[in-house]
Amino acid sequence: MLNAFHTLHTGGGGRSGPHFPHRGVVGRVHTLHTLLCDDVPMIRINGLFIYPIKSCRGISLGDAEIATTGFANDRQWLVVDRHGVFMTQRDWPALAGVSVAVEDGGLRIQVDGMAPLDVETPGPTASLRPATIWKDDCQVAAAGSGAAEWFTDYLGTPCRLVRMPDSTVRQVDLGYAEEGDRVGFADGFPFLLISQASLEELNGRLDEPVPMDRFRPNIVVEGCAAHAEDDWLHVTMGEVGFRVVKPCARCVITTTDQATGARGREPLRTLATYRRFGREVLFGQNLIHDGTGTVRVGDPVEVNQVMGDGE
Repeated sequence: MLNAFHTLHTGGGGRSGPHFPHRGVVGRVHTLHTLLCDDVPMIRINGLFIYPIKSCRGISLGDAEIATTGFANDRQWLVVDRHGVFMTQRDWPALAGVSVAVEDGGLRIQVDGMAPLDVETPGPTASLRPATIWKDDCQVAAAGSGAAEWFTDYLGTPCRLVRMPDSTVRQVDLGYAEEGDRVGFADGFPFLLISQASLEELNGRLDEPVPMDRFRPNIVVEGCAAHAEDDWLHVTMGEVGFRVVKPCARCVITTTDQATGARGREPLRTLATYRRFGREVLFGQNLIHDGTGTVRVGDPVEVNQVMGDGE
């Protein structure tokens, strides 16, 4: 069952969706020791993922470096159309078939039936051009004509691959963030966290279970109850603290098989039967980091603050 925050506010997963007030203004805040006792299982990280090109395949990691905009190499690249507008699996499910490897100096990009594409990271003197993601206009560096031709051939529409340079600052929505909080080409926040128990709860309701990759999280945790993350306000993982700022509203990408690009009706149809609030279906939580550092699979997750029940 969702907490008081969710019953009062609804909102979208991207920057263009309806607005959520900051979670800290609703309900009572409790410190961890007031809620838990010694026999509660330890919550730990059991999965870390990056998506170097937005909406293309992810990479599972054993440890991950936290940089200014989120995990290093996470969604620093983007496919845009001829007008510079971002393209995602929402409209182009074939992007799910694109696998990406991070290599020294760039990327290796592969898809069945095409020659691999090696892309060099644009240098600091590369010329910049505008690109749009949701309501944000960003200055980006193009990967070059070879990458543009490769993605145009694959998707069957004129497009190009671009990268966010370090000089571009995309501010996280100040309705949830602090001045200076930055994000790459993720929809709106640096991190998405989901508990393994939340997926298991969903799969218990489905005729055919779905893997976690349908939800494209950065951090998966185990050792807590299903949807326990709904109540968290602040957690520490590894060396870094994280603010838990907004539930994630889910879209049609969850119905896209991340191995084949095939699209169906599940799991969004079933999620809507028990996770719908207003016009949104919520699953997982968006996080903002308080600093840089490293997190590793197996690291404990310390829940520092949670939402109260409003009593």
